[in-house]
Amino acid sequence: MYALFIAWIVVEWLLRILALFVVPRNRKPTAGMAWLMFIFLLPEIGWVVFLILGSPKLPKNRRDAQSSLDIYIKEVKQAIMHSKNKKVSSVIIEPPQKYASTVSLSDSLTHLPLFAGNAIEPLPEYDEIIARIIEDVRSAKHYIQLEYFILALDTATEPLIEALEEAAERGVEVRVLYDAIGVSKYPRKKEMIARFAKAGIEAHPMLPLHFPGKKYTRPDLRNHRKLVVVDGRVGYTGSLNMIQRDYHRKDDIVYDELVVRIQGPVVLQLEAVFLNDWLAETGEVLKQPERDFDQQLQPQGTIPAHIVPSGPGYEYENNRKLFASLFYAAEKDIVLVNPYFVPDQSLITALIGAARRGVRVRLLNSEAIDQVLVAHAQRSYYEEMLRAGVEIYLYKKPTLLHSKFALIDDDACFVGSSNMDIRSFELNQELTLTCYDTAFVALMQNITDGYLKKSTKIHKKDWLSRPPRKQLLDNIARLTSSLQ
Repeated sequence: MYALFIAWIVVEWLLRILALFVVPRNRKPTAGMAWLMFIFLLPEIGWVVFLILGSPKLPKNRRDAQSSLDIYIKEVKQAIMHSKNKKVSSVIIEPPQKYASTVSLSDSLTHLPLFAGNAIEPLPEYDEIIARIIEDVRSAKHYIQLEYFILALDTATEPLIEALEEAAERGVEVRVLYDAIGVSKYPRKKEMIARFAKAGIEAHPMLPLHFPGKKYTRPDLRNHRKLVVVDGRVGYTGSLNMIQRDYHRKDDIVYDELVVRIQGPVVLQLEAVFLNDWLAETGEVLKQPERDFDQQLQPQGTIPAHIVPSGPGYEYENNRKLFASLFYAAEKDIVLVNPYFVPDQSLITALIGAARRGVRVRLLNSEAIDQVLVAHAQRSYYEEMLRAGVEIYLYKKPTLLHSKFALIDDDACFVGSSNMDIRSFELNQELTLTCYDTAFVALMQNITDGYLKKSTKIHKKDWLSRPPRKQLLDNIARLTSSLQ
């Protein structure tokens, strides 16, 4: 018995020593330290969990699929270069000098350049968003591409499902991607999938679970993107999942969202993301019917914009780098609207640095809580930010403000699916639209002003006098956020 005990102690220490060689490799120090602490405290359990959740990257075959996006964009660029239409041939433009480094960074990470000639309309009303998507789906002539983290069949989405069925019936090619886990807990999933099949709609789950092996991915890597493309001429992206506004919850929480409707050349960048995800899930390289790049690249407005996809399929954390670059470029104002704010040190440094150099920085979170650990983790950052002069507002419950965007001065904005947390930076596949236009930013500022009227400002003195119990919960939650 004594010999068995000694052997057990030796094995535990071997596991701890092995962790020192394996865990820190190519991993952020904060995440590495969190994993090492876990393994040193509970070596056997820690190693099992690490082997399941320790790698934030997609399998090589999925990462290789990213090359399809580059091929498609190269095809689009060639169409632009060889177009005899002057408006089309001048679609790729130089960025404003103030944001030249940001656009250059984004281009190097994604190979998606800045496209001119876009019309972008912000839609902040939940029911209107779904209604506008249905309207465009009903006008589709050639193809519809739909991709959602959560896609449910319920009273809010039934009209959209019907519109997709009608489109397929009249010969439109309809393709749907939905996250395998994102849809799993909602009712009528089987009915929805059966209806897609009966209508001839191609629908596939994204990142389905696989046992350890060649196709294995850690189960918490998810595709969190939300996008719609109709005929390559109209697109949508933003924060809204395709589900009724209360997400079928048992409590009184409902969600406010923001989505943008896009017309113009940048819709083809949105489509590129869908085509890449379709290839990753199906192995099929899509060739769209009735493709007319010259027509699809026609300017529809005046807004310069580009798409920034991000996630574990990329070598770098594209969204985090984009956000930090924009925050550093700010000269007067930063307004950050996001439901889940658990940033790393680089973003905290960028925001606090901006506040310290005289930029007015405002953060808008929600008072309502639908994820307890995340809520406590984000509140652990408030003290540091308040001391630096950052203004923090909480959107009044029971509505949870799920919109995800930021305004930089009066001339830049990003909006999309990405939260400001480790999950969205490292584990989720996300999508961000960035544009540079004063008129569009003014529209977004009006929406933000409406949000602020429904919010309560946090005062530093009151926040610092909170009970120690709440501060302890915040600090513990903050530590767990690095365990990636």
